[in-house]
Amino acid sequence: MAHAEVIPILDFGSQYAQLICRRVREQGVYSELMRPDTPASKLRAMNVRGVILSGGPASVYDAGAPMCDPAIFELDVPVLGICYGMQLASKVMGGEVRPAAHREYGRAQLHIHADDPLVHGLPQDTTVWMSHGDQVVALPDDFVPLATTPTCPYAAVRHRTRSFFGVQFHPEVTHTPRGSQLFKNFVYDICKCRGEWTMKGFVDEQVEKIQKQVGSGRVICGLSGGVDSAVAAALIQKAIGKQLTCVFVDNGLLRKHERDLVESTFRDHFHIDLRVVDASAAFLGDLVGVTDPQEKRKRIGHRFIDVFKQTVREQLETGGSSGDASSDRVRFLAQGTLYPDVIESGHGHAGTAANIKLHHNVGGLPAELGFELVEPLRELFKDEVRKVGEVLGLPEEIVWRHPFPGPGLAVRVMGEVTPERLRVLRDADEIVLEELIANDLYRKTSQVFAVLLPVGTVGVMGDGRSYDSVIAVRAVESQDFMTADWSRLPYEVLARMSSRIVNEVRGVSRVVYDISSKPPATIEWE
Repeated sequence: MAHAEVIPILDFGSQYAQLICRRVREQGVYSELMRPDTPASKLRAMNVRGVILSGGPASVYDAGAPMCDPAIFELDVPVLGICYGMQLASKVMGGEVRPAAHREYGRAQLHIHADDPLVHGLPQDTTVWMSHGDQVVALPDDFVPLATTPTCPYAAVRHRTRSFFGVQFHPEVTHTPRGSQLFKNFVYDICKCRGEWTMKGFVDEQVEKIQKQVGSGRVICGLSGGVDSAVAAALIQKAIGKQLTCVFVDNGLLRKHERDLVESTFRDHFHIDLRVVDASAAFLGDLVGVTDPQEKRKRIGHRFIDVFKQTVREQLETGGSSGDASSDRVRFLAQGTLYPDVIESGHGHAGTAANIKLHHNVGGLPAELGFELVEPLRELFKDEVRKVGEVLGLPEEIVWRHPFPGPGLAVRVMGEVTPERLRVLRDADEIVLEELIANDLYRKTSQVFAVLLPVGTVGVMGDGRSYDSVIAVRAVESQDFMTADWSRLPYEVLARMSSRIVNEVRGVSRVVYDISSKPPATIEWE
């Protein structure tokens, strides 16, 4: 889709590349990741307002190191180089890059000694995040140093006459507290953008795009109960109304009252044609005697595909559950694919290829049944999807729902999954979430849930000894879920959770709190 204002990121393999993209979008300007060798002619055809060169793990002096088209610096638009991007530009324009005498990794004190639009509004001394083994040791003739750190003489630079700027640190990470100001300066003061990228405008554009793509055809959408599929369904329904049919598969591994929430939201509030398939007996039957986490995921994934295929075939045969013979048959499959899924699958640019999540690519179903995909969210990050959900009027409990694993509670029940063990976990999990919400902590945490451990522990219930289950409470805070730290929930909240679980959930005698960070631990236990 064409955008009035675009600042692309040429990605040289930085682990922070997606964060750069998000920081630009936060300023109200559309940004996307592109191959590092994207020709300048292509960027010119896009009418870009500026270009950002990301960091990367390579050394610019290595054979085979990724390069950019040198003509990018002749585009007459501002260019910002970050870490490797700054080193590459310096090398292209005649500077020298070598291994640093002191490798910088972590926080560093930046001293700004020259006023410039890039660093305007930043304190003269501020904290930044460094992650580099190389650095520029000799600037090109026309470069001007703007800032230093104790071990990096050229921590920020600019070209005297061209609109090129470079920083050795990473302004995109939260560890650089004034990084947003630097991006604001680049986007508005240097690139002269107006900030017209809004979620309301996005909704209007997508409604028009969906209507044009679908015409009078019918669309089927698999609802998982999560944020992505819910927002995709609401957006498509706004565009084509009764031409959309949603399918929600109850796999018996849902949280308490989850099915009721989906039905009331989409059938009663949005009046969407919703088909609920209760396949819980089949899913739970597949899990009898299974304790290996990967085997659980495998069996759940295969069963989901089988159930979804059968439901879709029924829709194909009837032309949709509305029974309207005059409507076109179902020809489109809607998916809640997000921009990170596109990047990770290798479709966005030359990133590392990986499989798109199961619910985002239902086992080859589109090709097998001749579907055309409708993916209205494939340009968005998760935080933008939530904003679209708010624009569309989705309830807060869906828009701001914490991430929930595709296999559901099966991977939060350690060991064999049985109806009784699911009952214990559901009841405990509901108490955890109730206390979180009651204490205004749900939106302040990234992911919180209960885990049922595969061990018994001795306890005292009344006048007798008991030997019951253990519940672990997991709460984390994270910006991107690639890393996470355990949440410092107030002791009184944890105490209330523990007391209620032990007293109200039959079969639990002990509650523990997980204080592991990611890495080395993962967020989910399985």
